[in-house]
Amino acid sequence: MEFKHTSVLLNETIEGLNINSKGIYVDCTLGGAGHSIEILKNLSDEGRLIGIDQDCDALNAAKKRLSDYRNVTYVHDNFYNIETVLESLNITEVDGILMDLGVSSYQLDEPERGFSYMHDAPLDMRMNRDKDLTAYDIVNKYSQEELSRIIKTYGEERFHKRIANFIVEYRNTKEIKTTFDLVEIIKRAVPSKYRRNGPHPAKRTFQAIRIEVNKELEILNKAIEDSVNALKVGGRIAIITFHSLEDRIVKNKFKELVNPCTCPPDFPVCMCGKKPKLKLINRKPIVSSEKELIENPRCRSAKLRVAEKI
Repeated sequence: MEFKHTSVLLNETIEGLNINSKGIYVDCTLGGAGHSIEILKNLSDEGRLIGIDQDCDALNAAKKRLSDYRNVTYVHDNFYNIETVLESLNITEVDGILMDLGVSSYQLDEPERGFSYMHDAPLDMRMNRDKDLTAYDIVNKYSQEELSRIIKTYGEERFHKRIANFIVEYRNTKEIKTTFDLVEIIKRAVPSKYRRNGPHPAKRTFQAIRIEVNKELEILNKAIEDSVNALKVGGRIAIITFHSLEDRIVKNKFKELVNPCTCPPDFPVCMCGKKPKLKLINRKPIVSSEKELIENPRCRSAKLRVAEKI
């Protein structure tokens, strides 16, 4: 299957990065290279792009799409390791960093990846298929309490206890092997009036399991901090999120780096000595236009936050 991905908030992201034509830029989630190709269009031959992705399919697709450009370095890794990635390339500072935290259309639409509740496939959901932990392991081996916790925390699912209970009851007699096996269990767990109205009843649980498989939220705080440390003064970081949990982490981390002072509010002067590292470019997140929403409904929840190193 061809690797297809429609880049979200593309023009807004490129504008937010305020690209220096001779600069070094890092796309932490290279994916289908939609953002990267626009970055490269704004770079001269002296500029450089570092493209990181943990999905080999994404890297291979990006290499084909960006084959006309010679100033690209491809890295198979997780952006959690951005510090060591840059060290290995002898790069001490960069002009801009992009993180697009969404799951690509390819990953959602390729049945064998097991991300989607709309296709029947083995329970997988790994972005990096070299890793061991899969959705199958979580669904069949986590305790009822662990399942309830991740479905509640990562999926913000009100019926997390019922869903976890139904999963455990089902697997006591039979393995849960496929996405449709799991979907049917979730449908039985969710009261009928909630199945008929609103989003697909499996949406939140699938999101939660995917986040747990890929440790998406666990890596984010450190990745942002390391990225900011790698920026030049005046360099920018742009992060696109797709659900409230991610956006809350980005918002709070930016807030902490904009105002890191830990002194009590009644202190007349700062005594902790912690200095701001960032200034916000947009105080409120940038969201998709009505035109983009019509063209790409999957961008409905997307939010872009941009900050600059000071």
